[in-house]
Amino acid sequence: MNLVDKLPDNISELVTAGRRKQTTSFTELIRDGGYVPPDINLLTDAITALSMGKNILLKGPTGAGKTKFAETLSSLFNQPMFSVNCSVDLDAESLLGFKTLAYEEDKQVIQFIPGPVTNSMKHGVFLYIDEINMAKPETLPLINGVLDYRRTITNPFTNEIITAEDGFGVIAAINEGYIGTVPLNEALKNRFIVIEVPYIEGDQLKQVIQANTRLHDESTTDLFIKLSSDLIQAVHQGKLTEDAASIRALLDACDLSTLIPPKRAIQRSIVDKLDEEREKEFVKNLAETLF
Repeated sequence: MNLVDKLPDNISELVTAGRRKQTTSFTELIRDGGYVPPDINLLTDAITALSMGKNILLKGPTGAGKTKFAETLSSLFNQPMFSVNCSVDLDAESLLGFKTLAYEEDKQVIQFIPGPVTNSMKHGVFLYIDEINMAKPETLPLINGVLDYRRTITNPFTNEIITAEDGFGVIAAINEGYIGTVPLNEALKNRFIVIEVPYIEGDQLKQVIQANTRLHDESTTDLFIKLSSDLIQAVHQGKLTEDAASIRALLDACDLSTLIPPKRAIQRSIVDKLDEEREKEFVKNLAETLF
C-alpha cells in the first residue's frame, strides 16, 4: 500500500500534485529504513505545514526517530535535504559557508564555499537542523530572516542578499532537558509548527525491527517489543531516563542478538550506555525476566 493512500485526500494531493511528485510506496519506505509514524496525523500535519511553506520542529526523546522522520518527509516530497548538526561550536561559517583560496587559470582567487543554509535556499530544498537547542543562543538569530515570511538572509561573508527558491523548507529537531542543551527563545520557537514525536510501539515497532535488523525470529522479536514497552513505561514513571528506551539502541540490540545471546546484546546496546547503577540494574532485571 502507498503511504500517501493512508492520508486524507486533500493532504495526499499536496504531495502527489504539489511541489514535488511523490514516488515512495509504504513498503519501500519501511524496507529502506523510513519512519513509520505511530499516528498518521503526525505525517498529515507535517506534510500540511511543509506544503504551506511553514517550518516544523520535531520534538521528542532521543532515539524516537526524529531524523528518520525528516528523511522520510524529504523522500515523500522527492527532494534532497541539506543538514546542520548543532553544537556549542556552531558558527556563521557552519551555517552559511566560508571563504577559501582557490586557483582559476593559475591565478589565486578568493572563493566562497556555500554552507547548508545557503545551499538549501538556492536549490529550493529542505534544510534539516538537528539538535537545534545545542547551539549557542547568539548563533541561531543569524537565520531568523530565513525562518520567517521573508525567507531571506544577507550573507555576511559576501554581502549577497539570498532569497529562498520555491520548495525551500526547514525541519528542525529538539531533545529537551539533556546536558548541553539550552531552552529555545520564544522568537525562534514561534517560527515553527511543533510536532511531538513519541516512541513507536507494538506492530509498528515489529515492522521496523523486521525491516531494519537481521532479527527475523518472531518469538525473539516479540520479546524485544515487550522489553521496549516496559522501558517506555519505566521512563514515563520516572524510573529511567529517556536514553534507556531509545529505539535506535533497541534495534542495535536486535541486530546483535542474532549472533550473541539477547541478554548480552541488551547489555552492550542499552545497559552500558546508562550512567546510573540503579538504572543499569533495572534494565538488567527486565532482560533477565524476559530472556
